[in-house]
Amino acid sequence: MNGSFVELWVYLSATPLFGLTATLAVYVAASAASARLGHPPWANPVLFSVLALALLLTATGTAYPVYFSGAQFIHFLLGPAVVALAWPLWQRRAELRARAAALLGAALLGGLAASASAVAIGWAVGLPAEVLASLAPKSVTAPVAMGVAAQLGGIPALAAVFAVLTGLAGAITAKALFDLARVRPLAVRGFALGTVSHGIGASRALQVHPDAGAYAALALSLQALLAALLLPAAARLL
Repeated sequence: MNGSFVELWVYLSATPLFGLTATLAVYVAASAASARLGHPPWANPVLFSVLALALLLTATGTAYPVYFSGAQFIHFLLGPAVVALAWPLWQRRAELRARAAALLGAALLGGLAASASAVAIGWAVGLPAEVLASLAPKSVTAPVAMGVAAQLGGIPALAAVFAVLTGLAGAITAKALFDLARVRPLAVRGFALGTVSHGIGASRALQVHPDAGAYAALALSLQALLAALLLPAAARLL
């Protein structure tokens, strides 16, 4: 039995299947644990998957490029996954049309607050310009954040890290903050979470209620579009 396991490990670790298999296995286990606990905010499957994979790569001495050669298949699916979020929006198209002006205004103000506050804090503590540029799109889904950061003169890889950390922080703390602020409507909660925590926040909102998930999906889509259009223009003006 042990010999078979060692042979399987040697085979997987030497092929792109290692990254794919490890990512799927860890995420399925983390999701099952979260469901068993009742989906509490602190038991976020993404957070525990990241921690478990980091420990696995460190313990086995696996270089990140080796891991990503397999995990890139999942990375590719991020695009179709975001597109699939359009379905709950289509189901609510009538109410979205009725609220279009308010939603666009909220997206603009929310995106401005998220980006400006992060850059202002970073500037106040003396962060370098390239780090500030990487921090500006922190509330945008990671693939878009990387592209925007590159246009701003930032570091795409660092922008992805900031985006993931922001998403995790929002998904974990949102319920407590909404309860503290007495924000009750699920649509408002979802839109706010999608605005500041993009896809990770939207996945958490979908766990809570379909309405929250739909508005979170709308918010993350608007933030991606607005950031791609407005942040480079704002940087040129400044």
